[in-house]
Amino acid sequence: MLRWLRGFVLPAASCHTDEEDNLHYKNLFQYLDHNGDGVVDILELQEGLRNWNPFFAREKDIYKTVDTNADSGLNFEDFMRYLKDHERKMTLAFNSLDKNNDGKIEASEIVQSLQILGLTISEQQAELILQSIDADGTMTVDWNEWRDYFLFNPVTDIEEIIRFWKHSTGIDIGDSLTIPDEFTEDEKKSGQWWRQLLAGGVAGAVSRTSTAPLDRLKVMMQVHGSKSAKMNIYGGFRQMVKEGGIRSLWRGNGTNVIKIAPETAVKFWAYEQYKKLLTEDGQKIGTFERFVSGSMAGATAQTFIYPMEVLKTRLAVGKTGQYSGMFDCAKKILKYEGMGAFYKGYVPNLLGIIPYAGIDLAVYELLKSHWLDNFAKDSVNPGVMVLLGCGALSSTCGQLASYPLALVRTRMQAQAMIERSPQLNMVGLFRRIISKEGLPGLYRGITPNFMKVLPAVGISYVVYENMKQTLGITQK
Repeated sequence: MLRWLRGFVLPAASCHTDEEDNLHYKNLFQYLDHNGDGVVDILELQEGLRNWNPFFAREKDIYKTVDTNADSGLNFEDFMRYLKDHERKMTLAFNSLDKNNDGKIEASEIVQSLQILGLTISEQQAELILQSIDADGTMTVDWNEWRDYFLFNPVTDIEEIIRFWKHSTGIDIGDSLTIPDEFTEDEKKSGQWWRQLLAGGVAGAVSRTSTAPLDRLKVMMQVHGSKSAKMNIYGGFRQMVKEGGIRSLWRGNGTNVIKIAPETAVKFWAYEQYKKLLTEDGQKIGTFERFVSGSMAGATAQTFIYPMEVLKTRLAVGKTGQYSGMFDCAKKILKYEGMGAFYKGYVPNLLGIIPYAGIDLAVYELLKSHWLDNFAKDSVNPGVMVLLGCGALSSTCGQLASYPLALVRTRMQAQAMIERSPQLNMVGLFRRIISKEGLPGLYRGITPNFMKVLPAVGISYVVYENMKQTLGITQK
């Protein structure tokens, strides 16, 4: 459909004169102008672009760019001005990819160009990119094919093509150790970056609140579950409800939600700073630098908000009436245990960031690469469901690797609350758990942790997309 439409509206030509270009653009304008009134309104543009290129078309951005005099619609003069200006920008992008200056883009040139941008892909994946643009089946892309494919893509550089390779900011499973998203200069200048972060924060808050009972059960099993005091999923829920009622299932969730904002802000700021330290001016960040920057940003953010992690654990493990709220909990910890208690378990928490973020990123890229190599047909866009699946599986693998450290961290945070419990350090707790409970003891509570991954990802994604629409940043 897409190739037929391009061929009908913009027929291929080896060299277009100004007169031919004007005729082609007039045909395109008439195609979009359904009612023939000489003006294209936002609904006509939306309907036309849905058939043209649904992956790149963003009618609101185009409408804002084209309608310079802010009248009630786009006339042909507005339309022509946009297309000619956009063609000049697309010419520069085409020439930057055409390394040998032969007027055609080949798979090897795409591989080389994306490597400069810090993304390594196979020749087969580069051929998929070509197939999505190639209209005549030659497995090369000439200027006409390139121009027609990106005709309604408001951005001006090649980076936008590979944005779907990145993690989605809005995916939050309650263990925010993942590497932050990167934002383009245009997004930073326009303020879209903070809207995306806000959308992700709201999505995370809803997702965490929805899965809070499973999260509290995980903490209870980590702290109290042992061979001598077995706690399964059903028994754990029953015990919590019996002790504090239905509302107790959400105990500690307020702190878990409140810490999203400062954690996200610090992580985003720190990530930008570490990227600058690890790359030279103008250089694109590579996968390794991205991993190191993300891990260090995660560690920095955790350092700032770690006392809230301790409060969340204490509230989750505490009995009904033990604390009246987050501030009461903080006051009592400070009074009876001192400032040091707010950083109990900090070392295993810090150590857990590296395996979690490293494995999460590596598995995510591996799964996407495998899908593109084996299942992609005529598109390089894996699609929402594939990306969500890759994100859920990669996060699960990251948790498997870092879970023993997370369990030890939680026990260190809570052991002052357990009567007759010795105050052990990280190594002492590892030895105690292995000697008394064996290796399975290091994975207590992992079942409810896994159970919350899929609903957390699904809820987070749905809320994130709705928030993007509300804030006006949805791409169509």
